[in-house]
Amino acid sequence: MPTSNPLPPKENALFKKILKCYEQKQYKNGLKFAKQILSNPKYSEHGGKFVARLFWFPHSNNFAETLAMKGLTLNCVGRKEDAYDHRSDRKYDEAIKAYRNALKWDKDNLQILRDLSLLQIQMRDMEGYKDTRYQLLVLRPAQRASWIGYAMAYHLLKDYDMAMQVLEEFRKTQTVKPFDYEHSELILYQNMILFEAGKYKEALQHLESYDKQIVDRLAVQETKAKLYMKLNRKEECIKVYQELLERNPECWSYYHNLEEAVKPATVEERMKLYDDAAEKFPRAQAPRRLPLNFLTGEAFRKQADLLMRKSLHKGVPPLFVSLRSLYACPAKVKLLEEMVLGYVESLKAHKLFHPDDPEDEQELPTALLWTYFYLAQHYDHLRQTDKALEYVNMALEHTVTLIELFVIKARIYKHAGDINEAVKCLDEAQSLDTADRYINTKCAKYMLRAQMVKEAEDMCSKFTREGVSAMENLNEMQCMWFQTECMRSYEQMSKWGDALKKCHEINRHFTEIIEDQFDFHTYCMRKMTLRSYVGLLRLEDQLRSHDFYRTAAESAIQMYLRLHDHPVSDEDHTESADQENMTPSELKKWKSKMRRKAKQEAEKQERIKMEEQRKEQLARQKAQSDPEADGPKEEELVPSKLQKPERPLEEAITFLQPLQLLSAQCMETHTLAFEIYFRKGKVLLMLQSLKRAFAIDPSHPTLHTCLVRFQKLVKDSTSLKPTIAAVLKKEMQSLVQDKDPATLNKEFLEQNPLSLPHLLAGAKMSFYLDASSQEKSISLATKLSADVQGVTIKMCSEVLNSLRCGDFGSKIDSEVESYRAACHSRFPYASCFMTTVQQNHIKQNAVSENNIDNNAIEQNS
Repeated sequence: MPTSNPLPPKENALFKKILKCYEQKQYKNGLKFAKQILSNPKYSEHGGKFVARLFWFPHSNNFAETLAMKGLTLNCVGRKEDAYDHRSDRKYDEAIKAYRNALKWDKDNLQILRDLSLLQIQMRDMEGYKDTRYQLLVLRPAQRASWIGYAMAYHLLKDYDMAMQVLEEFRKTQTVKPFDYEHSELILYQNMILFEAGKYKEALQHLESYDKQIVDRLAVQETKAKLYMKLNRKEECIKVYQELLERNPECWSYYHNLEEAVKPATVEERMKLYDDAAEKFPRAQAPRRLPLNFLTGEAFRKQADLLMRKSLHKGVPPLFVSLRSLYACPAKVKLLEEMVLGYVESLKAHKLFHPDDPEDEQELPTALLWTYFYLAQHYDHLRQTDKALEYVNMALEHTVTLIELFVIKARIYKHAGDINEAVKCLDEAQSLDTADRYINTKCAKYMLRAQMVKEAEDMCSKFTREGVSAMENLNEMQCMWFQTECMRSYEQMSKWGDALKKCHEINRHFTEIIEDQFDFHTYCMRKMTLRSYVGLLRLEDQLRSHDFYRTAAESAIQMYLRLHDHPVSDEDHTESADQENMTPSELKKWKSKMRRKAKQEAEKQERIKMEEQRKEQLARQKAQSDPEADGPKEEELVPSKLQKPERPLEEAITFLQPLQLLSAQCMETHTLAFEIYFRKGKVLLMLQSLKRAFAIDPSHPTLHTCLVRFQKLVKDSTSLKPTIAAVLKKEMQSLVQDKDPATLNKEFLEQNPLSLPHLLAGAKMSFYLDASSQEKSISLATKLSADVQGVTIKMCSEVLNSLRCGDFGSKIDSEVESYRAACHSRFPYASCFMTTVQQNHIKQNAVSENNIDNNAIEQNS
């Protein structure tokens, strides 16, 4: 249908400027252009301008709503602007509907078709995208983007033949220029499609035919090598990988692929391959390091000796990191330890790595330093903390100004469980070089793990923008490692609102990254970076499988579950209600605690107030300096509101859904899903989660606790519908084989008698099923004999927390203290197993030292 009252060229040009201003968020300029059209009485009834004016008013303004509705009824442009509005609100499905409605008025409108195609690729509506790109190709066959977009639609739909046909027709129309990068990328994109279609022979012929037109020579060689491998043309493959090694002799994947092509029959033949490479590339480390993966015995010792002598002589700090994967083999660990201890003795006595070495090969004193450095990391990896500290202290006595030594010492203390001492080491390290950003961020990370959030923020402020708080600036920069550590720190301090705020901020970062795709949909086709563009689309499809999102989502779900079980208001009521049962000394301590808490809360509220005032001032300054900065704003995340959610389980589900889609291989995804549905009483969804978890690891301890609780729930339930009961009976057969909960738990403990995680899970379920088995359950969970596996600081801390939080009932103070003492004996450096007096003493020392350092800084400044 034609539009009513169309604008003449001059006003139509102004209207297009309005649309461009809106897309670029230049609202002031857009309003100015709109007023120019409105000032002409001839066009007072033009529909598009009514809608355009909507964007220059707040959405709550009744006048704006009336204006928009009038515009929508007058003109197809109104439909288009309705789509713009939905797009700005990230309601892409509604925007697509609006664009389709606009096309009913003007089916050949290029701008609408282009915008619709962007939304379709953003939402991965590939069939719709293909149809829209076809319409654009028909309307503008001379434009390169029309052909590329249409071909890419077929590629993403895995219709490789049609994609190649379209691209080939387009390629025939192109004139090739010397060193034409864009044409080169087109050829490589065609080859990529052939490779993904499994047409390896055609792909190789295509690559050879257009070899001279391709600028990216590395891509040509790597693709040829893959194709030769697929076609079993081993000689050509070997030749190409040898050429690639000349380009980069440190690339491990080239060596692995070369091995696969050569297929050496013996260890000697395999070793010859690396000896030849080491002779050809004498400065490369990879051909000396990689044989250690397959060599054993004396051959391993000989090769390791060559590598380690060279690295310790030069002083290579990441030597241990390079060899760490070898520590999965105890025999190799023993050989390495004997060898390096021998170096120490010989270097001390003769300044040689071995007493039989020639006298003229004496080493510099730094060789002994780096040998100590390696041994400290070696013993730390084996969790022999005393020896690790002994060697790192010897290294510090040798050279006290080497920053790497303080970093290693901090890591040793961290692994030993004393994070406060680790912070001291890193604080000293960063004081030696305040311009080192790596040390600065490492120190901030450890401070967060020690629950020193304010100190960590101050540490990061040295490298953030001036005039803005470090916390805010790090959020703007999407610094997710910092926010993840912040979230964990707040969670440990039971500051649920602050922790949830960090989880939501991380979630918003991933949303923003997905939104940023819009900037590339047209750019990549214009610049012909097609392979990278396809890689970007595939990455974005899996984006929320990233560890940062998974960590934040799992923590958010656990906190929402906790807030569902124990709302914040309920906790406060319980604390005040227990005063009557306290002894005078306990009451005095409680009042002192409440005073400190009130003081901290008052200080926090004052900081929040000052921060809000500062934000308002910055917003006003920004509005004055940049009047165009406006548009849709995210809802502010307020910790006090977040810790009191109205529907915590629904909030948890919003974090769960991406995990179920993209992290289905993780056990935690399904056990957390079970916990949510268990509280919601959704029996079939519980069963679904259990089956998915069972397929990953049937003997997982967390899964076992879910199975037992689910089985007991079904057994005790009397209100299940017959159809649901029948489904449960059939499906549970494959999970528990008709065993009752007690039998299932008994067999689980019998099958895993020497695994602490399994013992804890089984002990919890023993008490859950029978409260009279408290003593036996505690005995199982607190088993610390030498033959028990999985006895780590983290696992023992989990057992201790279970005892304290009531998983094994009440009135077990003596058992808790006994277990704490046993853990402290086993892990003497771990602060979590120290008494409350010891922990408070450590914290007071840390605070006083920090105050001294701050005073010193102030005096120096």
